[in-house]
Amino acid sequence: MRALAHPVRLQIMALLTSAPMTAAEIARELGLTHANASYHLRNLLAGGLIVVAGEEKIRGGVAKRYRYDVRSDRGTFTPDEKRVLFPAAANELIRRAAEGHWPGIGLLGDGEFWVEPAKWEEIRDRIRAALGDLHEAARPPHTPGTTRTSTTVAMFEMRTR
Repeated sequence: MRALAHPVRLQIMALLTSAPMTAAEIARELGLTHANASYHLRNLLAGGLIVVAGEEKIRGGVAKRYRYDVRSDRGTFTPDEKRVLFPAAANELIRRAAEGHWPGIGLLGDGEFWVEPAKWEEIRDRIRAALGDLHEAARPPHTPGTTRTSTTVAMFEMRTR
């Protein structure tokens, strides 16, 4: 669960949805030291949240490329993991909002809705599919012709009072 809660790890996971990256590339993108990026990658890897997507020779050494696959089985978290992940994601949303550029129309939806179970499952699955499409469409950071966006979705059933 600790692998999920660190804000840098959430940023790394977000980066790794668009393209496999090395520790050095992640360090440059996030302004970290190589050692710090490697430390966070080891934690994410140990937690099963990312995978090694390949290796390449760089200056006489071997650099691993890491990837986060949003459609993997690990995309499902236990209730305890969600209790840790959701507040961390909320903090990440605050950081992103501070960096926001607001030239056009965005999207914000929030609410506590009472819906029939079949409708809930249908809508949840459509949004899950749309998120998968967005992850697949993502390109490496700074790719010409792309727009940097922030997308956060948290949907879950709540207890009745």
